[in-house]
Amino acid sequence: MESATYVSQKISKTRWRPVSYSALQQPDIFATGSWDNEENKVSVWSIGDQGRSDLEDGFEGDPQLLCEYNHDGDVLDLQFLDQERFVTVSSTGAVTIFRHHQNSQTLSVTQQWAKAHRFPCNNAPSTGVACSTPEVVTVGEDGRIIVFRVDQEGVVRVIENADSSTLHAVTYLRTTEVLTVNSIGQLKLWDLRQQSSSPSQILSLSGDRVPLYCVARHPNQQHIVATGGQDGMLCVWDVRQGNMPFSLMEAHSAEMWEVHFHPTNPDHLFTCSEDGSLLHWETSSPSEMPSFLQGGRNSSMTSRSAMAPAGGNQSIVSAWLRGDSSKSRLETTHMLPTQTLSVNSLDVLGQCLVCGTDGEAIFINRQVPV
Repeated sequence: MESATYVSQKISKTRWRPVSYSALQQPDIFATGSWDNEENKVSVWSIGDQGRSDLEDGFEGDPQLLCEYNHDGDVLDLQFLDQERFVTVSSTGAVTIFRHHQNSQTLSVTQQWAKAHRFPCNNAPSTGVACSTPEVVTVGEDGRIIVFRVDQEGVVRVIENADSSTLHAVTYLRTTEVLTVNSIGQLKLWDLRQQSSSPSQILSLSGDRVPLYCVARHPNQQHIVATGGQDGMLCVWDVRQGNMPFSLMEAHSAEMWEVHFHPTNPDHLFTCSEDGSLLHWETSSPSEMPSFLQGGRNSSMTSRSAMAPAGGNQSIVSAWLRGDSSKSRLETTHMLPTQTLSVNSLDVLGQCLVCGTDGEAIFINRQVPV
């Protein structure tokens, strides 16, 4: 089931509220942030069918706006801290924690660091945020990495000159390590226990210094990460070995804005792009390929394996690092009707996928085949 809802604002970021895996819940609440509008907003939506009798008038579970709050500047990233709170970073350099009050269906600001990212003479856009409660890490165009704690007003730590170029995204690899990507095609690994302002490891795309815009960590095998950037290529890296990507795949014809592994079934991966497409990637051999993918295969996809996987039992080597016959193991499916405007953000949880576009639309798919 797929529905499109038009929301009169360009959606820059969208994220599902976390659910309790033990209860086998499907997600029903998500947050969005907007950009490039006269007045930007953060909004909280529900796809639950709370007391609705008008389902004939639209798709079941069309998102209902629960509450919204004006946001100073473009929302450049958004991540949930827990069931009630999420963090945004802004083009103004601000980092803000919002609380969703579920009884009153209102939003409030519980904490804000107004000019966290800045150049000597003006604010610098804060471009990415990662959360490992109670810590929050942000990066920005000023090349700084900042560590906050949600229960402290001050800043815990700043790595001042972490990068001489723009940092576009950050993710936690482990509780004490983060990975950043920058505008000259580098991944840098940072050990937050060290007082050094140098990365513990640098990986890079050889040759062209193609800006990287997004990074995602494999949920079970922290050494595996996926990145995407200006050239639309999907890169998979093994940070334990080598300084180059393990494989490069032609994914999109324009900038790739986000990449996400499915959190509980990481043989599935999703990417979205400026070219208006949203792709579902699945690693499997043809014989294992489920019937729903037989028709949607993208045979023009190419894969180049850069190096053989590390030694060890092949069966436990992640499917993303199997060097042999990668072509037959990767299937791609287009998940949206033909789009013309950029798909800026996506999130997937359980069988539910949400994405937001420059066409001022939110797409929901509640039957993601994972």
